[in-house]
Amino acid sequence: MSLAARTFYRVAWAMLLLLGRVLFRIRMSGLENVPERGPFILAPSHRSLLDIPFAAFVTHRRVCFMAKKELFANRVLAWLIDAFGGFAVDRGTADRAALRAAGEVLDRGELLALFPEGTRNTGSDLGSLYDGAAFLAARKSVPIVPIGIGGSEEILPSGKSWPTFRRVAIVVGRPISPPAMDGRARRQQVAALTGSLREELQVAFSEALVRAG
Repeated sequence: MSLAARTFYRVAWAMLLLLGRVLFRIRMSGLENVPERGPFILAPSHRSLLDIPFAAFVTHRRVCFMAKKELFANRVLAWLIDAFGGFAVDRGTADRAALRAAGEVLDRGELLALFPEGTRNTGSDLGSLYDGAAFLAARKSVPIVPIGIGGSEEILPSGKSWPTFRRVAIVVGRPISPPAMDGRARRQQVAALTGSLREELQVAFSEALVRAG
């Protein structure tokens, strides 16, 4: 990332966090669980499009996320997406291509945000989790940090274009370290890691809902 992009991200991050604290009275807890260095995967609950910036507020470091490659056709928009941590993924290709691109982010020592539910859901219970986060964590030997975001569903639910200003709570769970691998991420180990993620993420999400009121 260039110096200009890095500076832009830090300034934009600080301004958005300040705006979020004013508009959504954001409360954050468990920040001591965020690793200070090295690559890791942020695994947030997902109830709103605003969960992307909310999840990024837990760390000063840039958080990378997947963005469809069509958004990169415009040079200005491409620069902005890249500065905010977005990387291009061809949604028409197999999941392996997306996982490969995500793995490259971790190889560079950066942070990766993956919504393990895969899509926005509703309610206080998590939906079914995909194995992508667990697979990458096991393959790259990096921890997964569960993040529960409470209150975002009422702010900007699916199908709504204008937000309602209410309190948001963000709870960071304890990092989950993958088991030692012999070079391959075995299916049973990945499934077990996804199970552990589900338990920890549900705990963080439930606490976030309570704190959001």
